[in-house]
Amino acid sequence: MAPVGERGGADGAGLLGPVWAGRAAEAATGDRAVLQAMLDAEAALTRAQAAVGLAPERAARTVTAAAHAERFDIRSLALRGRAGGNPVIPLVADLTRAVAELEPDDAEFVHRGATSQDIVDTALMLVAARTLDLITADLERTADALGTLAAEHRDTVMPGRTLTQHAVPTTFGLKAAGWRSLVLDARDRLAAVRASLPAQLGGAAGTLAAFGAAADGDPDAGRALTAAFARETGLAAPTLPWHVLRTPVADLGGALAFCAGALGKIAADVLVLSRTEIGEVAEGTGGGSSAMPHKHNPVRATLIASAARQVPALAAVLFASLAAEDERPAGAWHAEWQPLLDALRLTGAAAETAAELVGGLRIFPARMRTNLSLTGGQLLTERLTAHLTPLLGRATARDLLTAASRRAADEGKALAEVLAENPRVSAVLSPEQLRELTAPDTYLGAALALTDEALSRPTRAGRGQARTPHSGQDADPDPDQNARQDPGRGPGPASDRAPHTGPGPDGSRRPHPTSGQDLP
Repeated sequence: MAPVGERGGADGAGLLGPVWAGRAAEAATGDRAVLQAMLDAEAALTRAQAAVGLAPERAARTVTAAAHAERFDIRSLALRGRAGGNPVIPLVADLTRAVAELEPDDAEFVHRGATSQDIVDTALMLVAARTLDLITADLERTADALGTLAAEHRDTVMPGRTLTQHAVPTTFGLKAAGWRSLVLDARDRLAAVRASLPAQLGGAAGTLAAFGAAADGDPDAGRALTAAFARETGLAAPTLPWHVLRTPVADLGGALAFCAGALGKIAADVLVLSRTEIGEVAEGTGGGSSAMPHKHNPVRATLIASAARQVPALAAVLFASLAAEDERPAGAWHAEWQPLLDALRLTGAAAETAAELVGGLRIFPARMRTNLSLTGGQLLTERLTAHLTPLLGRATARDLLTAASRRAADEGKALAEVLAENPRVSAVLSPEQLRELTAPDTYLGAALALTDEALSRPTRAGRGQARTPHSGQDADPDPDQNARQDPGRGPGPASDRAPHTGPGPDGSRRPHPTSGQDLP
């Protein structure tokens, strides 16, 4: 019989979850991570009670010593949790027994005065905090790589596209700088949410009454305990118990949806630009096909695009749970758990994958120039309209350019050539002037300045992206150099780059493996 997956159930191995399978966020949001977070919350509560004089120091040490996930049967807790609608009830029973085995007199201090929601909510905030630390590290890595791409390709001209069609020329540097701006926006939102994630402590119905009773009726004991509990967990201290005031969860869901969408924008552009007929970018190592040996599929972008479509729907469930009745709702609270974990898992996996994607992305300036020439200068009709309007009148200039563009497309001629044959145009513009006015690299507007301005925005390290003069626009990058670039790391000589070892749920992360890069 096949083993049960870590997440529980027969499908816990991630067979149909290629977005997150094997990613750091998978372990950070799995059943074991949630169980350990619940145990961390229980131990923190006892330590907090000891800190304010409601429990002996020895009990704090004993509960902390017993609160290790490997001591407990996750599947048993899940099955027994059905009886009360949450896993804390059987967990408290098992933790109490574990503490009694170590020191019988300390068992009474397990879960003292708390309710199940205090533990579940605090545990999910701990899981979120640990996963957000992973995500923001990967977003930093992604932003750094995008900054390098934008600086290197600041002057690389490519077609701008609107509603799928060529519009006016732009630069790949500006596109990459825009991607970086979105990534930094996502990072800032997640960092703000991370700093505000609160502990939960309200007792049976959010009044903290049990803690006051344990302190001989001291009405301030509960609030003092809440502050101590927040310190022990490393979470923010809430102003109020938030059993039915779900701002923290809604804010988290919104920030995760934004992050997934921001990464999805990058993926969407890569998917379009890496199409065979466009070929302006390519993933460092593409995926294969079970039927077509020639395929070089943009798998990383595909997986990110998948996550970007799922997370907003999960966030919608979290927002719907704001409408929670009474002092603890039946169903609205329970509905949050799995969508929140899935949103964290998918966004975390997308962020790690995005860092790999942009770190190994290959850019083909020569193909961009080829595509610029596809319409024979028609990308410059906006410029020509502006130039001809004062000479011929706006309506005449527009009608003339519309007809000339259609003729150029039908006959396969350059727009400048067709215009030069028109007596009204040739009377005011020479062939040389027309060629200059239809040269894409002479009509970039403020693209270069916008790129520079965007790259001046610092990363968390406090640095903007220094401009790197771009060279080599006359040929695509050296295939041998591309083959040395690791898609899991930033671009540059292999000797200048070290494996990324950002923090994982246990404080470590495996270095990303190096793999070769194939040409499309």
